[in-house]
Amino acid sequence: MDASLAGKKILITGASRGIGAAAAKACIRAGAEVILHASGPGGAATVLAAELGLSANRFLFENLARPQAGERLFARALDCLGRIDGVVNNAGVYLPTPLAPANDNKWSTGWADTLAINLQAPADICRDAIAHFRARGNGGIIVNIASRAGHRGDGPDFAAYAASKGALLAMTKTWARGLAGENILLYAIAPGWVETRMAPEDIEARKKALAEIPLARVADPQEIAAMIVFLLSGVCASATGATFDINGASYVR
Repeated sequence: MDASLAGKKILITGASRGIGAAAAKACIRAGAEVILHASGPGGAATVLAAELGLSANRFLFENLARPQAGERLFARALDCLGRIDGVVNNAGVYLPTPLAPANDNKWSTGWADTLAINLQAPADICRDAIAHFRARGNGGIIVNIASRAGHRGDGPDFAAYAASKGALLAMTKTWARGLAGENILLYAIAPGWVETRMAPEDIEARKKALAEIPLARVADPQEIAAMIVFLLSGVCASATGATFDINGASYVR
């Protein structure tokens, strides 16, 4: 059975680069109509829009750290597309929250921004998407991009990141269990290191990261995008609530 997205309308957050950009390209190839999000105009968003031949109104800009940004984004996307069949909550940040007392400002702002962007905004978008799916009466699909860190934790100075992704996983499972009877399906993807801006660039750090990956390489964004398309297609609805680990066997549950 082909994982086709023909006729589907999809909102993808954090789509200007990395996993989000790869997902946008893959969804379009699979036949979807997309509406994309980035934190601000210019740069990568402009390049990607030109590459995909998208009109200016198909890239929406919202700083997801701001209150109700997720709600505003979904409303704007819905206004643009008329309906939404699927959502990919991909936008996220990897900010340090240092334990050392000398870093109190980084601690407080790191936790606040991480939880706002990685958890509150996706939660708000999910809530509004669920309301939209219910109003239409024929279901819908949400894919939340979490992280290996949501299962196994992260370094001591990145507790906020791990906590936000762990909460995202729990949120996904909760709504998947509660809404499956309405044909509202939720999935999570938990990548390890992916070849994006978040991947280690320092030579020694990269060596250390690769040493713990049996596959001996970090994942490619296109690999995550392929799974996103598969899940959005609805060809395996019985997998709702599942988390798909894409980490080169570096963390096997």
